[in-house]
Amino acid sequence: MDVVEQLLHPVRLRIVHALAAGHTLTIAQLCARMPEVSKITVYRQVALLTEGGFLQVDGEQRVRGAVERRYRLRPDRPTIDAGAAAAMSLEDHRRGFAAAMAVLIAEFNAYLDREGADPAADSVSYRQGTLWLSPDELAATIADLRAVLRDRIANTPTSDRAPYLLSAILFPTGRPSPDEVDR
Repeated sequence: MDVVEQLLHPVRLRIVHALAAGHTLTIAQLCARMPEVSKITVYRQVALLTEGGFLQVDGEQRVRGAVERRYRLRPDRPTIDAGAAAAMSLEDHRRGFAAAMAVLIAEFNAYLDREGADPAADSVSYRQGTLWLSPDELAATIADLRAVLRDRIANTPTSDRAPYLLSAILFPTGRPSPDEVDR
């Protein structure tokens, strides 16, 4: 199974998100983060991610006679880079977007189901807006966003940091009609 096929699955994508930033988790811990997903499904998806080179076993321990493994993302794991994204079919992009949306909905529901969830206090945002950008302005906007995120993506977990899921979605919504164009 290729990288695109591996990551276009909502449960596998949630597992990858859960293990981001150096986290190591057991199957039981992954199941606790995704209570609506059956344990057998989590086992199956972890096995596929491990076979595909995304995960590795970070340790094992005996628990009630069984071996419990801790998994983590491989530092050299495959990614969907610009070349792979460019080679994706329109149907692959449709499936990828649907998987990303399914992950967002599931993770947001898990957040809301936690005791003490407070969207206002937690600065939750799901705003959308339209930006009118020339190709040069689009490139500059993307570069600016990358610069802001680059400074924070290397943050490691500390007692005063909480993990936040950020999902940027950007696509053209169509061409302007003649009456929308400033003449």
